[in-house]
Amino acid sequence: MTVVIGTAGHIDHGKTSLLRALTGIDADRLPEERRRGMTIDVGYAHLRLPDGAELDFVDVPGHERFLGNMLVGVGEIDAALLVVAADDGPRAQTIEHLELLDALGIADGLAVVTKADLAGPERTATVVEAVRALLSRTTLAGISVLAGSSVTGAGVDEVRAGLAALRDRLEGRTSSNGSASSNGSASGDGYASGDGYADAAPSARIAIDRVFSVKGRGVIVTGSLRGGRVEVGGLLHLEPSGRQVRVRALQVHGAPVDAFEGGGRVALNLAGIEAADLTRGAVLTTDPAVRSTDRLLVLLRPPARLDERTASPPWPPTPGAELRLHLGTHQVSATIGRGHRERAELSDGRWVVSLRLAIPSAAAVGDRFVLRVPSPGATAAGGVVLDVAPPVGVSRRRQSAAALIGLAAALDARDVAATWAARVALHGVVARPLDRRVETAAAPAARAVGAWLVAEPIAATVETDTVALVAAWHDAEPLAAGAPLAEIRRSVARSFRRQASLTERTADALAGAFLDQLVADGRIERVGQYLRDPAHPASALPPSVLAAMARLEAVLTVLAPPGLAEAARTAGCPAQGIRALEAAGRIVRVEDDLAWAAATHRELESLALRLATPGPLTPAALRDASGTSRKYVLALLEDLDRRGILRRTPDGHVPGPRALRTPQ
Repeated sequence: MTVVIGTAGHIDHGKTSLLRALTGIDADRLPEERRRGMTIDVGYAHLRLPDGAELDFVDVPGHERFLGNMLVGVGEIDAALLVVAADDGPRAQTIEHLELLDALGIADGLAVVTKADLAGPERTATVVEAVRALLSRTTLAGISVLAGSSVTGAGVDEVRAGLAALRDRLEGRTSSNGSASSNGSASGDGYASGDGYADAAPSARIAIDRVFSVKGRGVIVTGSLRGGRVEVGGLLHLEPSGRQVRVRALQVHGAPVDAFEGGGRVALNLAGIEAADLTRGAVLTTDPAVRSTDRLLVLLRPPARLDERTASPPWPPTPGAELRLHLGTHQVSATIGRGHRERAELSDGRWVVSLRLAIPSAAAVGDRFVLRVPSPGATAAGGVVLDVAPPVGVSRRRQSAAALIGLAAALDARDVAATWAARVALHGVVARPLDRRVETAAAPAARAVGAWLVAEPIAATVETDTVALVAAWHDAEPLAAGAPLAEIRRSVARSFRRQASLTERTADALAGAFLDQLVADGRIERVGQYLRDPAHPASALPPSVLAAMARLEAVLTVLAPPGLAEAARTAGCPAQGIRALEAAGRIVRVEDDLAWAAATHRELESLALRLATPGPLTPAALRDASGTSRKYVLALLEDLDRRGILRRTPDGHVPGPRALRTPQ
């Protein structure tokens, strides 16, 4: 991996000059920056170490007016390079930048006291101690503080050596943890996205910080790769838009490469998209955990208060307060949730709260961020994302303070099974993880159903209710073949939606998988389109009903049968008999009031398929071949289309995907 280091410090304290002395690269890329002698937007440089490894630097502006650009730069870094001028000492933006680094949980770096040639040894030593004192109150406590001069070159070699040692520490930490965190390997909160197992293949993720076009080449974006691999010809998903783009070309440090992995600065030439469709803050990724969302469940901790003379925003943030969220390279307005079920205090003073974003942003569990008060500018909190799709409108039992605290505690402890169990408890239903070991570990609290994990209390309740509902049908309709599958499925879907945060479509799919599982487990029995209780004795239809069923089947054994209701009256067959005929497969109903005896339906189906095989079949051709009317032909064709035996085209009906399975 290539370590990404972000500069921090007050304006005119020598951040860009130090990078120039270290790397020979002027990170002030804009003409206005060179003219004014100050960094306005984010700049970039890289340093090759004696062992051949390279470090990437993100140079951020120090002026308070460009703090938003500073946060774009530090949103995707692994470590910090704090720069303080010896003749000036720590100033306002020194303190503000340190508070932001602390809020982001940046836990490693290097501090350099510059301009030692102007201040002299005594003043430099005083500033070094002042910097150590400031650092001791942040997540950067204990990092090395060096002194030197970018003008004379004094101490620059020591800074290079300190940066090499920093690289070694970060790489060692990444190796021991198995992977970098989702937006930086030096996370003070210790969260990681994905399923949580170290040997899971890392996914690529690049938060875009620059977008521009090159004549003859097309769209170019730059950003810091966070793990995973990108390669020429590879596909990436763009969030929050959800579009897919192709990598046409790659450059690292100005040189073309075929592939790049692990981490570091990278430029991508993209195909399949225009520059106008890309913005700073969007994310290119192969990670399914990165999602577009306008709601977040987050864990907040108070920022370091390094200057007691300035007014501080209230802690915890006031419900309903509108703050500025800085997440990766994105900035968006965010509102603190008002509801009492949207916030909970932890024993250590941190808070779990929900955020509503003004526009969707790309996020994943474990992402670090900063919340700031827009005006007057001040850091309100640092935090980490707990959930990118917190439940809405679910029961009080799950969306409670206990559920929120349980999720935060599980993530704090890096307990994968407990984290998934807490997420299932919070949502009721979640998509199954890619790594099935997670599912196994969380099994006592969650049940795997199809593509989902269902909280065990919910699964047990729905199972009991479903079995009872099927049994109730036997009591209410003793002559029926069982409970209609479609009706039971709708009931199960409604039950899941009452207890979990699900869309109607997802609830219906889950209900189907749940019923299939109950059938496989022997809890219920499926007979055609009916469900039965296996413990319930098979219905013994009276001889009179059996005789009426035979009469109805005979009435429907014609190519042009009467309406089903009329045929049933003629045969004296009750509704229970009709359902029993359907369940036994003796008649086939294609419309509410149209059915054929099974043998006749097979005959018509075979005829239609035979006529459609050499060329498209028209309704008129089938009408003439069968000797029936248009009413019967259209109903039959719609039924065959629906079941995949035929497929409708502009020229007529042709054999469908299931045609080969149908005997002719």
